[in-house]
Amino acid sequence: MTRIRAALYAVLVSGCLGLGPGAHAQKADGVRPEVGKPLQEAANFLKSGRHRDAMAKVNEADAAGNKSAFETYTIQRMRAAVANAAGDNETAIRAAEAVLNSGRASGNEARQMVQVVAVGYYKNKDYAKAAQWTQRYFKEGGNDPGMRTVLLQSYYLGNDCASVNKMVGNGDRRPTEEELQILANCFLKQKDTGGYVATIEKLVVHYPKKEYWTDLLSRVQKKPGFSDRLSLHVFRLRLETGNLTKTDEFLEMAQLAVQAGYPAEAKAVLDKGYDTKLLGTGQGADRHQRLRDLVMKSLDESQKNRAKEEQEALAAKDGNDLVRIGVNYVFEGKADKGLQLIDQGIKKGGLKRPEDAKLALGYAQVHAGQRARGVQTLRGVQGTDGTADIARLWVLHARA
Repeated sequence: MTRIRAALYAVLVSGCLGLGPGAHAQKADGVRPEVGKPLQEAANFLKSGRHRDAMAKVNEADAAGNKSAFETYTIQRMRAAVANAAGDNETAIRAAEAVLNSGRASGNEARQMVQVVAVGYYKNKDYAKAAQWTQRYFKEGGNDPGMRTVLLQSYYLGNDCASVNKMVGNGDRRPTEEELQILANCFLKQKDTGGYVATIEKLVVHYPKKEYWTDLLSRVQKKPGFSDRLSLHVFRLRLETGNLTKTDEFLEMAQLAVQAGYPAEAKAVLDKGYDTKLLGTGQGADRHQRLRDLVMKSLDESQKNRAKEEQEALAAKDGNDLVRIGVNYVFEGKADKGLQLIDQGIKKGGLKRPEDAKLALGYAQVHAGQRARGVQTLRGVQGTDGTADIARLWVLHARA
């Protein structure tokens, strides 16, 4: 708003007293000395920031008798400039409307006056009129991007969230982060959880900041019916989005990975914890090392027995173990083999939780760098226990 006011100040002052768009008209109509001299002094005071002195000179010019229509127009133009610069919104509005009503303002000059009125009403918290005048500004060809924010804020502060949603959600243009924040706050005011979450999802795609992911991940875990068995996936998303920041969180994620049968993933998590100095230091260093030793032992045993386990999994009636072994291969850096086994396991069938297996495949594909395939797989994940919600979040992360 300060930037808009400063820009208006520049163009309004430059247009007064023959310094800008009104110059040719002044030569044709003429301004008498008793009007022109105090207005010139007002312009000089305005340029030096002496707003009170400038307004006094405007009033002196206005006190002249038998003013012509052009003199009145010129006085009101200068009054609008001074009042706008001084933050006197009421006076700026009245003066700018007087200039518009004179019939002498057109083109860019008229748009500037409309802008003065719109900003004035906004500063006065008359948001309905601010929106009305800002709409007029754009209809008359205005293109100041800051005025789009004025319009959005006017709708938002005037509780017209339908108009905010229409402005932000329509068209091919990517909304700015500020616009999406305004829309999210609108939905919060209306207690529209669905609309709010959809907007935060747009934020994580276009502006993937940690705090937006924090909000989304917190909300998905609180949804009724969300299964605790998906906690490892939540931790994975938190790790990927910078939301794993505490020692206990790294320890818990590593433990969950081991319990799920993914020691290679547990090792990667612990390595990250050690790299960031959240593990291996302080009073808990010994406990951290014991868990690390346990994970390494589990990983060694898994790799030693891998060939036998793989043969047994291939011979099994169901594909559950093939999926688990395949995910392990992916975490160990053998993506091609791992993804092949997961796919084989899904096709074999007899799965305890088919949607979990598809979720595992989609995540493994994204983890292996096959984002397009991963997104396609994840979009097919269904379920009402949180699997579909987690899959959607992985899609958002892959698109960011």
